[in-house]
Amino acid sequence: MTTALPPLPPGAPGALARRLAPLVAQARPLAAVVRGELVESVHLGHLVVTGADGEVLAAVGDPDAEVWPRSSLKPLQATAMVQAGLDLADAPALLALAAASHSGEQRHLDGVRALLARAGLDEGALANTPDLPFGAEAAAAWRAAGHGPASVAQNCSGKHAAMLLTCVSADWDPAGYLDLGSPLQRQVRATVADLTGSRRSRTTVDGCGAPLLSTPLSGLARAFGRIASAPAGTPEQLVAAAMGAHPEMVGGTGRDVSALLAGVGGLVAKDGAEGVYAAGLPDGRAVALKVLDGTSRAAPVALAAALRALGVRAPVLEQVGTAPVLGHGRPVGALVPTLPEDLLGGSARS
Repeated sequence: MTTALPPLPPGAPGALARRLAPLVAQARPLAAVVRGELVESVHLGHLVVTGADGEVLAAVGDPDAEVWPRSSLKPLQATAMVQAGLDLADAPALLALAAASHSGEQRHLDGVRALLARAGLDEGALANTPDLPFGAEAAAAWRAAGHGPASVAQNCSGKHAAMLLTCVSADWDPAGYLDLGSPLQRQVRATVADLTGSRRSRTTVDGCGAPLLSTPLSGLARAFGRIASAPAGTPEQLVAAAMGAHPEMVGGTGRDVSALLAGVGGLVAKDGAEGVYAAGLPDGRAVALKVLDGTSRAAPVALAAALRALGVRAPVLEQVGTAPVLGHGRPVGALVPTLPEDLLGGSARS
């Protein structure tokens, strides 16, 4: 059952409320904010766990909720680029950057420029939305150097530079790399359909300007499981290995996605805007989730809890999976996961 909202007809009173009802009704608590003795806030959403065969093992909410995966789609897009001829075997850090929502640190900016140089292009070829660096410290340094919003500094610039290099490598016109009908974007659509196992997809434009494809949440998890468990030498495995070897390029200093990649061997994980997160294990099992209110704070907490339920034991899960609630600078509560204790026992699916 899909929970995606179709386009609203102009001037239709109550249409949004009617279409919200099934989406909200099927959502379940993924995390809660506890302050003192009261539950202060609850984050509802959908979460799914898939097995090595891609089948749904457990779910909280609707396992097939249709979502915009946002930047969680990037490992799939990077796989499509390698399939199309992107060859970064000698520079896996740059391949990790192709799947990144980077913080805009100097190493990220240098990497984007290195990708462009390989394509024989300069920053003017980037068509992503100009912005300040995503990381607070990187943004402060960028502004202190006298810079304003720029495409190279925006967190998706690694993906865009890699898309340009892919086009040049395949002898496609790089000027049209964001066109939905371009060879590159057709390759991306085919790869996403193959990895997710779903042909059901809507199209819109992501915040960076690239085409964005919807996926069922179960399909997103399935794709991450396939990337994380892919045979050696395949495009999927090359992307997984690059992300695992260079987690600092996928996010940045202090970012939970980089910590997860570094702290759990063989994990492929990627966060996305509006409360999306997905992760795949090397045995093919995977998790994908969507926090309904779009907040980012609840997503890593719920993801860490799901990974623990899958038997993953790593100190980083305690680091990422706990967040103190402060009162006057001291802990007075916590943001805690609310997944069922028997998540993998079957009764969690509803």
